[in-house]
Amino acid sequence: MESKRKIKVGRVVSNRMDKTVVVLVEMPKRHALYKKIIKRRVKFKAHDENNECGLGDVVKIIETRPLSKYKRWRVSEIVTKGEVVEIQPKEIGLGSTEDSSA
Repeated sequence: MESKRKIKVGRVVSNRMDKTVVVLVEMPKRHALYKKIIKRRVKFKAHDENNECGLGDVVKIIETRPLSKYKRWRVSEIVTKGEVVEIQPKEIGLGSTEDSSA
């Protein structure tokens, strides 16, 4: 018999909290009148026991009992590790005051 728990796949957008990640799930839905596909984006807070998830990771979350005021999901597996590039402000020209003659 299969579990009745809901399973969703999304991308980690925040991992700053201890043992908690914020997962963004995009759900495509067809508009009833105009028949256009609309992306509905919902953020879920999920429990990450070992703090394994990083920014940009694609994870599978599963519904669980309430763990805190907002946490109702837990990370069941990391599907793919994310590629997040960290760029310093100096590299893109925001931190330097050189060439500021206008």
